[in-house]
Amino acid sequence: MAAVSARLPAFPWDRLEPYKATAAAHQDGIVDLSVGTPVDPVPEAVRSALAAASDSPGYPTVWGTPQLRDAITGWAQRRLGAQGLAHANVLPVVGSKELVAWLPTQLGLGSGNRVAYPRLAYPTYEVGARLAGAEPVVYDDPAALDPAGLKLLWLNSPSNPTGRVLSKDELRTAVAWAREHGVLVFSDECYLELGWDSEPVSVLHPDVCGGSYEGIVAVHSLSKRSNLAGYRAAFLVGDAAVLGELLQIRKHGGMMVPAPVQAATIAALGDDAHVAEQRARYAARRTALRAALEANGFRIEHSEASLYLWATRDEPCWDTVGDLSKRGILVAPGDFYGAAGERFVRVAFTATDERVAEAVRRLT
Repeated sequence: MAAVSARLPAFPWDRLEPYKATAAAHQDGIVDLSVGTPVDPVPEAVRSALAAASDSPGYPTVWGTPQLRDAITGWAQRRLGAQGLAHANVLPVVGSKELVAWLPTQLGLGSGNRVAYPRLAYPTYEVGARLAGAEPVVYDDPAALDPAGLKLLWLNSPSNPTGRVLSKDELRTAVAWAREHGVLVFSDECYLELGWDSEPVSVLHPDVCGGSYEGIVAVHSLSKRSNLAGYRAAFLVGDAAVLGELLQIRKHGGMMVPAPVQAATIAALGDDAHVAEQRARYAARRTALRAALEANGFRIEHSEASLYLWATRDEPCWDTVGDLSKRGILVAPGDFYGAAGERFVRVAFTATDERVAEAVRRLT
């Protein structure tokens, strides 16, 4: 077996540990804005559903219960504008990161195949390609890619880390190009319900896909919109043929969402009130942190959606990380997401109101 170090890039967060130690030594404690981990309570309705389904001694099904599939199709039609969805168009998965990391392998990709993703992107897109033995390729404009050997195109809107939102026209152009060249599109839309200065649109919207799901799949998660990162609750919506193949593979692999989590997912997708409440929390934190960063000489780019501010002081990102760590504030260096981020930092607003207020105090 090839050594992990030969197949995969170094785990980026290990490089942040010394700066985390510096920030933790601050007399008033660390303010950790480096990761997008929810800190607010799981909605009561979701916890109740999980508890009520806790007596689940049998194995769950990989495809999920019919009630879960109903909840996913109903939510996608209501929230994404998707039309004419059937159960064959959905598939629950054990968290979206697992899906991103293992999708190229499950699709049977390998040597001679290429996987494309944005130049500034979540590192797991590259990891997934490398795990499968495929070639990772970055792009600025997907329609400018060389289609030779290209089997999988990742879109990400809203973007992690930049918060950039792709317009309907941009999405439509990417989908049309991919279909023309026989390239499968997976659109990571896990932050779609967290638009601030722009309203994100799904690749499943008829204005984008033309009412057909051929060759496209959207990836969604409850980690961000419902504070369910600890539940590992996510799902796919799109091309029935692609999802049917993945379902068979995942059956063989035993990739099952636990039955209590399936019940919790149904409750979360059926309740929009908790999403609005959580959005209001994040909006207040975002406003406070943005003002404090700008007062401290930062420029914010994109950041029109998601749970992050993409910030720069026009200096190397590790200089910014080091300076802020001395104030007890930990942020993520932009080069974690690609060389194009080397003068930016990603600032999460997934900290408590008290910690965000403390960060604002230290910055201003």
